[in-house]
Amino acid sequence: MSTSDDTSPAPTGGLPDGLAPSTRAVHAGRPAHVPDAPLNEPLTMASVYVAGGDREYGRYGNPTWQAFEAALGELEGGDALAFSSGLAAVSCVLDLVGQDALVLAPDAAYQGSLTQIGDLEMRGRLRSRLVDVADTDAVLAAIDDDTALVWLESPTNPNLDVADVPAICEAAHAAGAYVVVDNTFATPLLQKPLDDGADIVVHSATKYLSGHSDVLLGALVTRDEQLRGVLKGRRDLLGAVPGTLESWLALRGMRTLHLRVERACANAAELARRLAEHPAVGLVRYPGWGAMVSVELAAGALAADLLPRKTRLWVHATSLGGVESSLERRRRWATEPKTVSDALVRLSVGIEDVEDLWADLSSALDDLVG
Repeated sequence: MSTSDDTSPAPTGGLPDGLAPSTRAVHAGRPAHVPDAPLNEPLTMASVYVAGGDREYGRYGNPTWQAFEAALGELEGGDALAFSSGLAAVSCVLDLVGQDALVLAPDAAYQGSLTQIGDLEMRGRLRSRLVDVADTDAVLAAIDDDTALVWLESPTNPNLDVADVPAICEAAHAAGAYVVVDNTFATPLLQKPLDDGADIVVHSATKYLSGHSDVLLGALVTRDEQLRGVLKGRRDLLGAVPGTLESWLALRGMRTLHLRVERACANAAELARRLAEHPAVGLVRYPGWGAMVSVELAAGALAADLLPRKTRLWVHATSLGGVESSLERRRRWATEPKTVSDALVRLSVGIEDVEDLWADLSSALDDLVG
């Protein structure tokens, strides 16, 4: 990645070394500081460019996408590529897996990723092996010379299990496999998988990066220039390109990522503590960091189904990572892995006042034991 100096303007995304992540979130991906330049990258609404340059056509690049990519790359410590959605980014990676190659993946993870892997296996494109990523010994034992790709989430969705990413990366690379880490839940402010040895980082930028429940966007990040070129080639060929407005909104959302994550994490820690003491809750799943909390209700699936219908402030919704707090029973989806408890409710903790969140949530929980 490039850095700026005192004599020439920095290219979009180029920042001095040594800056804190919060500073990078605010300043990365902005136009060069020259007189009369806008502070924010403008919306470039163009599908066609004058011939003779690097873009040529709207499917190959856009200044607004590239500003978002520069900012995310600065935060993750690599080079980013934006996609039309998180699942489009997932599909791009899985598309590179060779015929009949083995993919190692979590036995409880985002159902969209697991469904794609399962679909490819059903059609004879690849083979999969599912493991408990929190059991490092089991993961290491499952990696062999047939393994082409290790797919990780940490924390996992929705069980919030944490993987030993450095140890798994070391073993995977020794076997000749690539490692992909979905960093959607942690964000690059809490975890940087490329520093731990991962080859590719995946984001559903719809979630924390954008942060306002108004964008569909995905991203991949890598430090391998050749690999990035291959991934971009697949994106361009298949047309899984981001929208200009979506990229602009996501970049705008990232300016406050550090503030939103800090507040949401503080709220989540306090709510996890209180939830552990509530009689309606049988188990709290919380790794001790992050803004996601999952609970398994003592009364089982029916109580888990009722809880989201009883809250007034918490929104019953399937997404996460927005400024507003939301919750849902994950097993209401037929494709959710059976390794997820039928009584589990996933909480995406927002940035509201924690006392207001607790008042609403505890009242709903009280009704389940009353």
